Amino acid sequence: MPTVEASLRSVAGRLQAAGIPEPRAEARRLIELATGWSREHQLLASGAEIGPAEAVALERLVRRRQAREPMAYIRGRAPFWDLELTVGPGVLVPRPETETLVEAALAHVADSCAVDSLLDLGVGSGCLALTLLRVFPMARGVGVDVSEAALGCTGANAQRLGLTERLTLVHGGWAAAPAGPFRLIVSNPPYIAAGELTALEPEVRNHEPHVALLAGGDGLDAYRALIPEAARRLARGGLLLLEIGLGQADPVERLLRRWGLSPLPRHRDLAGIERCLAASAP
Repeated sequence: MPTVEASLRSVAGRLQAAGIPEPRAEARRLIELATGWSREHQLLASGAEIGPAEAVALERLVRRRQAREPMAYIRGRAPFWDLELTVGPGVLVPRPETETLVEAALAHVADSCAVDSLLDLGVGSGCLALTLLRVFPMARGVGVDVSEAALGCTGANAQRLGLTERLTLVHGGWAAAPAGPFRLIVSNPPYIAAGELTALEPEVRNHEPHVALLAGGDGLDAYRALIPEAARRLARGGLLLLEIGLGQADPVERLLRRWGLSPLPRHRDLAGIERCLAASAP
């Protein structure tokens, strides 16, 4: 049977040939999933042999990753803020840039007890809603999504985190959200233009749900539909936080103004990209 080190070299080579960045690190993750051996154990026991059952399991995992299935789907979980969230096919993988909305919420709300209600339009895995319920301990939340897979994922995460009683899930589009009013509304809507699909990485293009990614010819369709619904549901003095794509700040800000909302300072992600627009209701 192959040793850990031999398997590591073989798997890393196959992943590199598939065009996957950091193939050796990903190979270690796959070996850990197949064997239960942590990175530290692999280093200490590099000469140990991998058993037949584990070798079969590893081969299945490697083939999935070679097909550019997202590592989050293979692992069944993904990190976000201080959480480890369940995620799977049909659900958008939480991304570090979306954490910018959590940072923005903390920047705009001085008192963590001041938010008593929040609405997440397009709740997905629940990454924003569940993180913000932990940040704002007095809040009760509503998460809306057209995807039953996403709602199931959020529900599982809420149950594991003990937040089920504080989060209501609604199946439907933006207009399906309760009337509110809500002190905080957040959304990471689809914002990729249809023509940009082919330029996306295979993990995104071929595996993640297009309904959570694509928003018409200019990438702004979701904002045109979402912002009016959010404006109707935002409490006076309430806060709206929207994730945006590269170069979308100005046109989305114009939409906010058109619907009577007052833009606040923009927030950049770690790459320096304007990633979150904030607005308040007068």
